[in-house]
This record gives sequence, C-alpha cells and structure tokens, in this order.
Amino acid sequence: MKTFILLSVLCHFAFPVKHSLKYILTSSYGVRGVPQFVAVAVVDEVPMAHCDSDRLIPQAKTDWMERFFKERIERLQWYTNRCTNNEYDFKDTINSLMSRFNQTGGIHIFQRMNGCEWDDETGNTNGFNQYGYDGEDFLTFDQTTLTWITPKPQAVIIKHEWDRNIDKIMFWKNALNYKCIQCLKEYVEYAKTSLQRTGRITRPELDTKSP
Repeated sequence: MKTFILLSVLCHFAFPVKHSLKYILTSSYGVRGVPQFVAVAVVDEVPMAHCDSDRLIPQAKTDWMERFFKERIERLQWYTNRCTNNEYDFKDTINSLMSRFNQTGGIHIFQRMNGCEWDDETGNTNGFNQYGYDGEDFLTFDQTTLTWITPKPQAVIIKHEWDRNIDKIMFWKNALNYKCIQCLKEYVEYAKTSLQRTGRITRPELDTKSP
C-alpha cells in the first residue's frame, strides 16, 4: 500500500497538471563562435529537440523524443522543413530590423517564443507568441483582439502590416489554439507512456517494505 501511494506521488511530480510547449528561436548577428540561428523545442521546461544553422536536421534531447522521431518520421521531416525555412526568414528579418534601427554593425539578437499551455485537470488552454529584439519586447500577438502589440516606435509599421495580414493572423490563431495544444497533449502522453515502458523514475528510492 505504501509503495502504491509513493508511486502515485512520484508520478504526480513527474507529470504536472499544467503542461507547456514552447518553441524558442534565436537569430544573431555579430556573435562569434555560435550558430547564427538556433531553435529549441521545450516541453514542461525540458528541452526535447534542437536544431541550428550548422545542423538543420533536429536532434532529440530526450530518450522519448528520440523514439518519437524514429516512429513518427513525418514529424521529423516537418521540423526539418520548419528549421530550414525559419533560418532564412530570421536572417532576413534581423537584416531588416538593423536597417530600421539604422544599425550597420555590432551585436544583435532577434528572438521569437511561441507555444501553448494546457491544464489537464480543468482543460483550460492558452497560447502565446512574442518577439524580442536586442533583449527587449518587440511584438506580441494579442489573441483577444487578434492584433499585434508593440512598445517600439520602430515596430509600428510592422504592426500595421501584420494587422492587415488576415491570413497570418488566422494562421497564428489556429497554430496556438489548436495545433500547438494537439502536439502538447501528444508529447505529454508519449513521454508518460515511454516512462512507464522503461520504468525509469529519477526520484528517491522507494520504501518497499510492507507497513
């Protein structure tokens, strides 16, 4: 009985009620010794996959994600395509931003963090998408108004352009509220099943003595 109770507690900690999926993409200019583009996928604050401009084929960062890529080769191909496309898009964007800010050199960083959250008890979900430039907020997608918000005067023109792009707005609405949630649930279930299959629980040893 004691063993069952302890296992229940450990499983609760291993798989929290509130789950999250984040994609963190970074493009840099003038930074030596690192890839110019880096993308990391994170589930429940644990990196699960990574790609960069030196290696565009995503690399699994966990055992369960490695198995996932082997069993779901189409998803690995999807991530590979996204990594390749985003590398070029982010390179063009950082060059455009440097021009808008009248910057001809130095070190510059452009980032995007998008993803979603899901509470598996209440069923509540939430999506987010935000951009940063040189360590400051640049553009954020407001899902209530379906518009872009910016504190930067240099980004106002971009905001208006994106606000008029209905296809882009609907893409992000669907990606954050549906596609992302679907993927998050899939990853959580896959990680849980993989852990149960291998029996690997990285927690203190259980007291298996009968009460």
